[in-house]
Amino acid sequence: MTNEFDEIRPYYDSEIPAAMQRMAADPLLHKVAEFLMPNTPFEEVQHLFRSIRTTEEFQKKIMYEAVHAVAKKTTDGFTTEGFEHLNPNECYLFVANHRDIVLDASLLQIALVDHDMRTSEITFGSNLMKPQFVVDYGKSNKMFKVVRGANMRDFLTNSQLLSRYMRGKIERKEDSVWIAQRNGRTKNGIDATDQGIIKMFAMSGSGNVLESIESLHIVPVAISYQIEPCDSLKAHELYFSRKGPYVKSPMEDLNSIITGILQPKGKVHMQIMPCINERLKSLEKLTKNELYKGVAELIDEEISAGYKLYDNNYIAYDLLHQTNQYADKYTPEAKERFQVHQNKILALLPILNDEISTIFLEIYANALH
Repeated sequence: MTNEFDEIRPYYDSEIPAAMQRMAADPLLHKVAEFLMPNTPFEEVQHLFRSIRTTEEFQKKIMYEAVHAVAKKTTDGFTTEGFEHLNPNECYLFVANHRDIVLDASLLQIALVDHDMRTSEITFGSNLMKPQFVVDYGKSNKMFKVVRGANMRDFLTNSQLLSRYMRGKIERKEDSVWIAQRNGRTKNGIDATDQGIIKMFAMSGSGNVLESIESLHIVPVAISYQIEPCDSLKAHELYFSRKGPYVKSPMEDLNSIITGILQPKGKVHMQIMPCINERLKSLEKLTKNELYKGVAELIDEEISAGYKLYDNNYIAYDLLHQTNQYADKYTPEAKERFQVHQNKILALLPILNDEISTIFLEIYANALH
């Protein structure tokens, strides 16, 4: 029997064993295992994958352990706050700032498990669903597809489908959902919610806009990295985007996924903010279009309030503006470490000039705005 959501939904449990067989046989698994399980014989890793029969087993036996291993290997500590705002018996729409393709949502999942809550479903851009190993990883990990790059007519159809899918999951209390506050990652350090995302949320509701938004139980989530994920790749893209249309190479997204996972991140913090429903009351007298803007601004305020500023943000601001305004926020040693990191990253880029150096510093400094 076909389902209207078959094109975008995660795998059913009945589809998991075949996906595990494909992943176990894929050459990419060897590279993943070398990093995540270096002391485990590869045959044992393959056997583990082939033994998994359900999404829950995949998340508990593979993903939970893998994400914790990444956090241990590549961060100087992952901290969380605000989970007391969540009711384990409720489902939420987690609207988050987006700094890393995979880790933002993955870190939320292990935090949910550690706080005795169910994992959420996760949006996953169709542009990222390649190669097959990544498709199988995503769909086995409760990820559902967001179609990108369509014409306006298809975009509207896809948005309506996505909106109905998410609303059904939340209103039937089947699962919470994680979605980024806008298409793609924040690359310039300024987190901002796209009003179009809010419009998409509301379009599947049966009541007025405010009631449609309220029934989704939106919870803003702020994730902060001391070392910005893929800062070299972001600086590269931002620089060349200013020179003309930027066209990604065929493997660029996969490279960003791998880089974001492997590179050092320093300290990482995730802040869960309260559900916005109480604050929605202040928007009751707005027109429909004003409501979309108002909800987006409300989410931005919450994410900004929850964002944790690190020493690197203050250092970059002072270097960018040639000032010592925030010198009390960091040590000389921290400043030296950041400048060593900056020089190392800029040396990787195909071009080095004052403009790209400024772009790099802005990636960190803009968080202070």
